[in-house]
Amino acid sequence: MTTREAPISIDQFEAFLARPENRDRRFELIDGEISEKTMPTREHGIISAKFVHLMMVYFEAHPEREAQVAVEARHRPTGDAGNDRIPDVSVVLGKRPIETYGTADYLPDICIEVQSPDDSLRMMREKARFYIANGAKYAVNVLPAQRAIETYAADGSEALLTGDDVLSFGDLLPGFAVPVRRFFPDTV
Repeated sequence: MTTREAPISIDQFEAFLARPENRDRRFELIDGEISEKTMPTREHGIISAKFVHLMMVYFEAHPEREAQVAVEARHRPTGDAGNDRIPDVSVVLGKRPIETYGTADYLPDICIEVQSPDDSLRMMREKARFYIANGAKYAVNVLPAQRAIETYAADGSEALLTGDDVLSFGDLLPGFAVPVRRFFPDTV
């Protein structure tokens, strides 16, 4: 019988992140365990940039909708001492203070994860459901090898979108409607 070590506390996690050998690496705290995020590929970066660009275009065209779009910003569900997550792209609606140190003490309204070669689909789906269970309105998994996008909504609906299917966020982002193919780079 194996025994599991005690969960890592937020203070222990912050001390771990502050170590010199960890400063240029990315870690998440998942249910009290430290997990290193895989290094993204160029494809991953291009897809993340397309999401940021299209979101920023939308918010510039809709100045009445205040929002902050971020890449790899740390978020922790309010009051959760065992989780500190880093969505690849996050969208926070409304006015919120911008953290200049540490972690935002809430989850974004939209959490977007782009699959890296080492990310299992099971792990990505667990993460999406975690985001929804802890306050996100939408979670999105981008699957580059399949050129597909999975969406999870707070109302319990899930969808698999490909090609000319349209990614939208309902009443959360009225008028945002982008064909899935636009998020993927052309390959050589």
